[in-house]
Amino acid sequence: MNAAVGGDTRAAGYAPHPYVGGRTPVLRALAAWRMRWPGAPRVIVLTGDPGSGRSRLITGFLMLCDPAHRRKLPLDDLDPATVPPDLPAPAVPNPTGRTAAQVLWLLADQVGLRAGRSADVLTELAAHEEPVTVVVPDVDRAGPVRAANEPARLIRDVLKPLAALETVHLLADVPRALAGELAEALPAGQVQIIDLDAPEWADPKGLVRYAESALDAATGAPDLPYTTDPTARRELAGSMAARAEGSRLTVQLAVQSLLMQPDGFDPGDPAQLPANVGEALDLHARRTGADPQTLRLMLAPLAFAEGEGLPVQLLEPLATALAGRDMSRDLADGMLLAAPFVEPVEAGGGSPEGGAGGGNDSVSGSPTGPPAGSTHATDSTAGSAADSTSVSAAGGGRTLLRLLHPGIAEEIRSGLPDVRDAQTKIAMTLLEAVPHQDWSQADPYIRDHLAAHTLEAGLLPQLLTDPGLFAHADPVTLRAAVEAVPLEQLGAPARTYLRTAPLFTRTDAPADVRAALLESAFVEDGLVPYAEALHKLGFALPWRTLWSVPLTGVRAVTTGAAPVAGAPGATDGGTPAHRAVAAFVVPEGTPGSWALPGRPDGGAPGDGDVPENGGGAAAGGPEAGAPAAGGAPGQGEAPSHGSGGLAFLVHDLRTPDYIDIDPSQVVQCSQEARATAPLGLSRGADHLRVWTRAGREVVAALVSDSPITGADLSPDGVLVVATGRGVTAREILAPVPATTPTVPAQRTATADASHGLEGDHS
Repeated sequence: MNAAVGGDTRAAGYAPHPYVGGRTPVLRALAAWRMRWPGAPRVIVLTGDPGSGRSRLITGFLMLCDPAHRRKLPLDDLDPATVPPDLPAPAVPNPTGRTAAQVLWLLADQVGLRAGRSADVLTELAAHEEPVTVVVPDVDRAGPVRAANEPARLIRDVLKPLAALETVHLLADVPRALAGELAEALPAGQVQIIDLDAPEWADPKGLVRYAESALDAATGAPDLPYTTDPTARRELAGSMAARAEGSRLTVQLAVQSLLMQPDGFDPGDPAQLPANVGEALDLHARRTGADPQTLRLMLAPLAFAEGEGLPVQLLEPLATALAGRDMSRDLADGMLLAAPFVEPVEAGGGSPEGGAGGGNDSVSGSPTGPPAGSTHATDSTAGSAADSTSVSAAGGGRTLLRLLHPGIAEEIRSGLPDVRDAQTKIAMTLLEAVPHQDWSQADPYIRDHLAAHTLEAGLLPQLLTDPGLFAHADPVTLRAAVEAVPLEQLGAPARTYLRTAPLFTRTDAPADVRAALLESAFVEDGLVPYAEALHKLGFALPWRTLWSVPLTGVRAVTTGAAPVAGAPGATDGGTPAHRAVAAFVVPEGTPGSWALPGRPDGGAPGDGDVPENGGGAAAGGPEAGAPAAGGAPGQGEAPSHGSGGLAFLVHDLRTPDYIDIDPSQVVQCSQEARATAPLGLSRGADHLRVWTRAGREVVAALVSDSPITGADLSPDGVLVVATGRGVTAREILAPVPATTPTVPAQRTATADASHGLEGDHS
């Protein structure tokens, strides 16, 4: 299918798509793919230059695929070959701002898979009875950190495996540099690359119609000779389209610049029309009497902005840092200069939860005008951008600024002599703007995106020593930035963060919970000063980690007491002094352990799962208060894998010391003492809760990155937990907090605790 076959829809008597405004040959190819027409490819890779209109085209096609939206379209007026059949809407996992893993899990949710691990998603899709139709737009906008190169990872880890599944029919909007990589692994008959800038797919007539519509006074343009006179408007639109050589973005910028500053414009002079984005910037500056370099310096901070955009109040200090001179007057006087290239957005309004079409190429327009809410070439956008500072101040809201299109950012960055130096200046300026280096008071943009700027500056490892930043920064963004640094370049605190971050993103943990999990992780890794620092940063931590030992294979734990050797009364018949201890059932041969005989029935100690009791591993143990004769406290049901090869190890409850003592001398806490203790314990496979007995309020919630093999809570509030990583003791700090924390919902399966950025899929 090519342009020659498609022809002109108007010549054939059909109306153009009301949102796309052209691209009939491409829409025919996509419709054939959607209906699985004989000979149609199973995978289509849509590509083109930035600004070629890929996102707009995908959005228009999805309108035809969505049963609810297609009822609003004039289907009877469209070319029937461009209208796919009325089928259920395809899955559309939007990758904007998401990691590859998140996109995979989003797809699993949309398809309704029950996979518990990442690897299972592809397995279940391969076994799907009916073919699964998947549309992935805006691959070039994937990832929370631009410098982490998430689009390439998305291609490698998600889209290529998806494309290889015979049960998946895939349409992906991919940057040209990655299009070949996605298509190369498939047989020629199964994949088709549609390059919107290639001659067979180009749409020069549609581009003219777009420019003509944007210039039309009836759609909001001011009254000018070439906006009110149809003939003059058509001639100017044709000149713009021819000069732009297929770039919808260039045409959009040319129209907006012209309508903002029409004085002195000669529609008959082609030299006043831009051929690319760079010329659009420079011509607009000269038309307004400004220096083109000044315009680029004003926009430079936005060209490096991460996330949804840059807060208005950070624009001036960053522009000043990049320019090396005071830019406050230029910005105060020149917002109308920058307005055609900038748009304001309210914080949170540009979430990746949005629809497929919001994005990098939504500029291709249509002769009837785009739907409400889309970008249109009028001076209203310019005015709103120019007034954004006053809007923010007056309304008290958080206004962000961003460039209209990533293609503008690419042009500005390419004109800078040293991108890494520019990012260094940005990073230093942002760091200086943190009040008293207190991350709790930092602007959310600085807190969440400083790591992204330091990554591209090559300075991220130096930043990753602050436990306050680890706790306060958005874990999705910070983790993505840290993972982009070679492991050998990371210091010990950063490696601790990296292994703990999957818990943050898996459970959507708030800052206090992140700080608590980090506090324990630092102790586990021998970084006690970092753990202590977290206690001084104002967090309401639920515990203080007393010690941690890298003891693997622990089968059960319990708390109790043991006599202190040499204390008065220990040998003269008096009442000996005791110390609180934790006892572990460990593999035989563990250094310092005592042999542990099996029970008469051949069983061995083990605590099993401990639902809703305060006794932890002691539940079902020897009679309360009695010595654990010949074995360990906490003798419950036998483990399922056998009874031999177990031993007994005793550790001080509050200090990092083992105790060389016969296990028969260990005295368990009585059931009465446990029942009257202020706190109780509930445990699941990889999480637990500590709660008050009086009000059943949760005061501590622990999530583990490996299965919990044993847990107990002493009557005085020391929590001992064994996992595949080791054994850790935490002192619960407050029985009744001011606010009640909760354990985030967890998966029922625990085999894969490394989902990390793909989110909580319980």
